[in-house]
Amino acid sequence: MDSFLPPFKVFSGDKSRYMAEEICKELGVELGSMKIEHFADGEFEVCFEESVRGCEVYLVQSTFPNCDNLMELLLMIDAAKRASAKSVIAVMPYFGWARQDRKDKPRVSIAAKLVSDMLVTAGVDRVITMDLHADQIQGFFNVPVDHLYASSVFIPYIQSLKLDDMVIATPDVGGAKRANSYAKYLDVPLVLCHKQRAKANVVAKMTVIGDVQDKNVILVDDMVDTAGTITKAANLMMENGAKSVRALCTHAIMSDPATQRVEDSALTEMIFTNSIPYKKESSKCTIISVARLFADTIRRVHSYQSISSQYLIK
Repeated sequence: MDSFLPPFKVFSGDKSRYMAEEICKELGVELGSMKIEHFADGEFEVCFEESVRGCEVYLVQSTFPNCDNLMELLLMIDAAKRASAKSVIAVMPYFGWARQDRKDKPRVSIAAKLVSDMLVTAGVDRVITMDLHADQIQGFFNVPVDHLYASSVFIPYIQSLKLDDMVIATPDVGGAKRANSYAKYLDVPLVLCHKQRAKANVVAKMTVIGDVQDKNVILVDDMVDTAGTITKAANLMMENGAKSVRALCTHAIMSDPATQRVEDSALTEMIFTNSIPYKKESSKCTIISVARLFADTIRRVHSYQSISSQYLIK
């Protein structure tokens, strides 16, 4: 390590420890020691068990439900600042609350903006995250945001399958930009699905825009929650003559009954990253680690190197 650079340490909250351990293994460093003590009423206290004075502190914590994960991260940031850390970087493979990025009906909150404000107020100096639900969330922060893309691990996997007659598809029009980036990079056609929702997490109607006859379809989305949309899209593709349907979904929220829906669907395979821990049994789910991607980004940020080489597509 360059002697002119400050030392760096990596810590983690409870639920993201699996990811932090993988990242530390890639970096060749020990995971920092931290204690989270829970009280009888549900309150908890965060305490670093080693000095972080003058260090760059990287806090690995995804903010998937429940809210304790977000609160842990806020307390970790506050504790590091009060312990005289030189800088505090939040490493958030999954940025929760991102679906609430605008006022789409009267009298609702913009939760993504609120969460970003809380992180900055707590004292975060930088955020490293992946596949935000909406790119504009980067602008909610008044600190630098390094926005990584799971395409850097998904594309090599898709290429390894050596599929003929491949098309890229999106389960809804909102994901068209992301899917189009994959289609352009792989030089294959793009197919869209148009959906109409009856209410949150319930799809009323869906239609396919494009030709999937005798094609191997790759559905691309940033997250899958109840799997209603992605499985309905897969079934619709097969009804329209597709040869096979696979899905790339960065964040495996997978709320019940998502796993059963995937198992019962026409999907050949569902490919996730490990940004959220997925512990259920499924014969169709493949998990790809992004620990190396985040470790390399941490290494580059620490040494003031460009991270643009991390992007296959944007």
